[in-house]
Amino acid sequence: MKKLLYSVLFLCSVIFNLTAQSFTVSSNKRFILKENKPFVWVGDTAWELFHALDRDSATYYLNKRAEQGFTIIQAVALAELDGLNSPNAYGDKPLINNDPTKPNEAYFKHVDFIIDKAAEVGLTIGLLPTWGDKVFKDRWGNGPEIFDAENAKIYGKWIADRYKNRKNIIWILGGDRNPRAGSEDLAIWRAMASGVAEAYGGNDKVLITFHPQPNKEGASEWFHNDDWFDFNMFQTGHCRDNDVYNRIAGSYERPNTKPVVDGEPIYEDHPVCFNANDLGTTNAYDVRKAIYLDVFAGAFGFTYGCHDIWQMYRSTAAPVNGPHIFWKKALDLPAANQIKHLKRLIESRPILDRIPDQSLIVESNNSAYERIQATRGNDYAFVYSAIGKSFTVNMEKVSGSQLIGYWFNPKNGQVKEIGFFSNKGKTQFTPPTNGYGQDWVLVLDDISKKYPKP
Repeated sequence: MKKLLYSVLFLCSVIFNLTAQSFTVSSNKRFILKENKPFVWVGDTAWELFHALDRDSATYYLNKRAEQGFTIIQAVALAELDGLNSPNAYGDKPLINNDPTKPNEAYFKHVDFIIDKAAEVGLTIGLLPTWGDKVFKDRWGNGPEIFDAENAKIYGKWIADRYKNRKNIIWILGGDRNPRAGSEDLAIWRAMASGVAEAYGGNDKVLITFHPQPNKEGASEWFHNDDWFDFNMFQTGHCRDNDVYNRIAGSYERPNTKPVVDGEPIYEDHPVCFNANDLGTTNAYDVRKAIYLDVFAGAFGFTYGCHDIWQMYRSTAAPVNGPHIFWKKALDLPAANQIKHLKRLIESRPILDRIPDQSLIVESNNSAYERIQATRGNDYAFVYSAIGKSFTVNMEKVSGSQLIGYWFNPKNGQVKEIGFFSNKGKTQFTPPTNGYGQDWVLVLDDISKKYPKP
């Protein structure tokens, strides 16, 4: 009898582990946990990954991103660039007769391979069931519009049933489209979310968000109080000096607390405001500035993006909005090799008690160009100065009678110790260099905690 009981308990544990959700929201509703440990979202927008690359190329891409410190790859099953009618690298289309209730097994076996390969190298997939132009067509998308509320739920449940036993999936609905007022859009997305949740056995067993176009409130504008909506996601767009910090802060302070992340800030090597002729293209500093401001304003992680990579620009594909470099070479653009420094900084100190706190800074701070952004834990503080501008810190915001300070260089991750400071009154700090592209982070630690250099 005892052996039989043990066997039953073992079988139950196996079944539970197959279906248990790896990702949850932290108890303070500010962070994402993976298997009960803080998950630092370091994303890449590889929107066309499943559609554009063959298995060898996808493996190369995933290995490279894992080596560079990324943790999650955002990719789309029904892709943007004629993703319904233009087949994948093996000649397969995702749906039979563009019917969401009739998925093509051959196409999704390729998706299976990429998701499983990502898991092998420690990467999570932020999986979009569809790009938004399959719900409604606009100037960016190729359509056709194939979803209604009925088939959206069927498709959502089908695709979630297929992947619910993978431990490396976070679900992202939306696909770069904002629901239109007075339309069926909200009902379609809610139906798809319902199908995904049903496959997992309930909203509390799966993590889902929504990827919108740029707006002030992110996806919370429509879904913040929906039970399936677990964390807010922004797209802050491709213009320089956006007030990403105000948008993140607005979400952070919203009632019914939910974590927040910027799922698409300014891309590397992208036409600035889609106008390369007048404004040029973005650079590594543009990317660094956006992601540090996002995180220090309260986001639980950050997403990198590259104009040449989201579309997997290659000789056999039509270019979209003037990419410059084929995707494989673009993997080594400067900012892609700098994101690991922010990840390391975040992980170097306790994560779950970190909060945004502009009261650390004395000076008025309203200019996006020279923004100074502060965040802190109970016993440490980080202050980002976008152009190396001097600033004054209100001390006594963290524990300890004495603090140790460091300058952290976002460009290369180098750290310079700058001395010890009494944790009283006000103290001015001047970064090592200043001017355009000279961004720095001040790190202050309670010396009694004996944290290592960041």
